Order: sequence, then C-alpha cells, then structure tokens
Amino acid sequence: MTKTLQLLLVDDEKDFLDATEKRLLRRGYAVETATDCAGAGRILENRPVDVVILDVMLPDRSGLLLLKEIRQKWPRTAVLLLSGHASIQCGVQGIEHGAYDYCLKPIELDELVDKIELARRDMPPPAGPDAGGPPPDTRPRWP
Repeated sequence: MTKTLQLLLVDDEKDFLDATEKRLLRRGYAVETATDCAGAGRILENRPVDVVILDVMLPDRSGLLLLKEIRQKWPRTAVLLLSGHASIQCGVQGIEHGAYDYCLKPIELDELVDKIELARRDMPPPAGPDAGGPPPDTRPRWP
C-alpha cells in the first residue's frame, strides 16, 4: 500500500494556487497551500511534507531562500521550483541549492504530477538513529 503524498504548494498567484490545489486533490494527493514563504514555513514547522512545489518569486522573500532553509531543516523533503519568468541562472541556482527540479509556468498538470512521482521515487528512505541519520519525523501527519 502506497501512502498518500503530502504536498505543499507555495505560490502568490491565487488563481493558479486554487486551481492546482483542486486538481492535485482530485489526483489523490494531500495538499496544503501558502501564498508566501512565512506561511510555508509555519506549515513545514508543524507538519511533515513530502514534496514542496515552490514558486521562485514570492512577496516576502525569494523562494530560493526558502529552498535553502528546507534543505537544511527537512533534508528528506523534495522541492520542485516553479517560475513564470524563464531564467536559466535561477534554474541552475535552484538545482545547486538542492531543488529536485525546476519547471516553468504554465505547467501542464500531467507534467507536474510526473515530477511529483519522480520525486517520490527518488526520496531517500526514512532514517533513524540506527541508520546514522536524523531521527524519524514525529510531527503529526495530515488525516
């Protein structure tokens, strides 16, 4: 039995956020949303997230800064970067800072789902004290 992936979708474009959330929910994912880095940080502090879908340009700070924070605090959380402003430099920086992938908006839902599933496949296994890694995540799971 495969567990339901916990997704966090972070984007300041409300129409994109709402539409993508609904479509991902219909595909069977558990989805939380945030419109800025501060909101995303609050969610990440309180609930484990498997994959973050993160816009690069957010109102309170760069998504690349949040990416760095996620990589430090939650290293087993995959991050897919999204940008509506094509920039090879931004994509390269994102990958260098640990993003799983970099995608351009608009993105077809099937392509996004494919990238989410690839991130699931490539996620490192849970580590515990005996494996020499961080202890298991004990934050409450979503229903």
